[in-house]
Amino acid sequence: MSNSANRDEVFTDLLCRDLPTKPQPQLRKILVTGATGYIGGRLVPELLARGYQVRIMVRAASPEQRERWPGAEIVVADALDIDRLKEALEGIYTAYYLIHSLRLGPREFATADLQAAVNFRNAAEKNQVKRIIYLGGLGDIRSHLSNHLRSRLEVAEELSGGKVPVTFLRAAIIVGSGSASYEIIQHLVRRLPVLFIPHWARTRCQPIALLDVIKYLVGVLEMPDTAGKYFDIGGRDILTYQKMLAILAEVLNKKRFFIPVPYSNIKFYAYFASLFTPVPNSITQCLMEGLKNEVICQNDAIKKYLPFEPITYREAIVRAMSREEQDRVSTRWSDAYPPAHVLALKLHELKEAPQYTVSYSLVTEKDESLLYNSICKVGGKEGWFHNNWLWRLRGIVDRMLFGVGLSRGRRSYSSIRINDVIDFWRVEDLIKNRRLLLRSEMRLPGKAWLEFIIEWEEGRRKLLVVARYHTTTFLGRLYWYLFLPLHGFIFSNLIKQIEARS
Repeated sequence: MSNSANRDEVFTDLLCRDLPTKPQPQLRKILVTGATGYIGGRLVPELLARGYQVRIMVRAASPEQRERWPGAEIVVADALDIDRLKEALEGIYTAYYLIHSLRLGPREFATADLQAAVNFRNAAEKNQVKRIIYLGGLGDIRSHLSNHLRSRLEVAEELSGGKVPVTFLRAAIIVGSGSASYEIIQHLVRRLPVLFIPHWARTRCQPIALLDVIKYLVGVLEMPDTAGKYFDIGGRDILTYQKMLAILAEVLNKKRFFIPVPYSNIKFYAYFASLFTPVPNSITQCLMEGLKNEVICQNDAIKKYLPFEPITYREAIVRAMSREEQDRVSTRWSDAYPPAHVLALKLHELKEAPQYTVSYSLVTEKDESLLYNSICKVGGKEGWFHNNWLWRLRGIVDRMLFGVGLSRGRRSYSSIRINDVIDFWRVEDLIKNRRLLLRSEMRLPGKAWLEFIIEWEEGRRKLLVVARYHTTTFLGRLYWYLFLPLHGFIFSNLIKQIEARS
């Protein structure tokens, strides 16, 4: 599927059609930070469809952003760079603050989050921004909160400490196709017939569907009276985490056994869960540390302004599964993980070509569009067409080393766009019917790329796969030569299968 077709699909699947508020397109520009992330990527098309002038703040520009959000203004800035931030906020009426550094891991995210919030507050004041809308986490600041929840509340305090009114929406677990929480729960239930339940798995929470989160984010923008207030937002159900697992098992029609255990070390459970789910340990640990805190709505003041009924947890997971089955997942947690992927060194940015390159090719009579479509289906549930056990083994090793692993999968099984994840690769560049360039995000003593090329040579169509590797260390060179014998076996069979499946 082309990028434009994928864009059209997003715009025809809007979430706020029945929102009980009216668009206010007369407002000046709306800034959305974190637009390339999970929530921001779902919010932007809603705002554009409702007639707003939208400016999107990204850490690095990419051609696919203009394809994905036609009509939106793109600005490159970082919340930790105050000068660029001031430029991004110039002429903005309302700013959505959807920045968080959870993906950095449990040690680093709090400091980065607070500094970003201070910078954003100061830049917003200087530009006379009228409102900030912030999505954070539920939790009582007076209780012993996890580092994650405490950080989200401290960010809200920092943002609210200035002259710009802040609307603070506080949510617990967000359930939707592509969310990290949903994928953790789903994969644990699908893969483990026996689930060990520590005492904190019986803590109560109030999960909310992604659908309702987006409706609240848009709704408070269109209700000026919500400025300067905080609201708890949640779904219709209050459940324990064990009950959430049990409901998902019922929906999947899988019999699962829940066994209470006294051992409750969260770091152990987070690492164990990361081995069975696509979500890496750094994110899993931050999320699971919050399970010891009861996170339920303490007030329902939001209903006074936005009187719609949120959907149930069961409805939320059925909706998420339906979108997955229909291959209509427009954003995913992996869009923003690893955190520095947008700033990673690109192949064309190398001063010299990679020192180590191997290439495999075959001549084919297959149509280039069929070849390209076949190339674009590698990875994820389809696997790598041949020698999948070798790919899985490399992914397991990477995950054990706290890397991204092979199980990260992909957002869509039929379409790709620049910056999409494909297992432990990320799409760096693509040209329809001609080229797909993947950049490795696994743990390596160097940098690696895998390129698929369709070209004409002497009147014949040629299909190539090229592995490129760049390193400056002895360990990096040793790694290349140790794995070099496998390349011919893996890549020659891969290219044959791509041609055969075209």
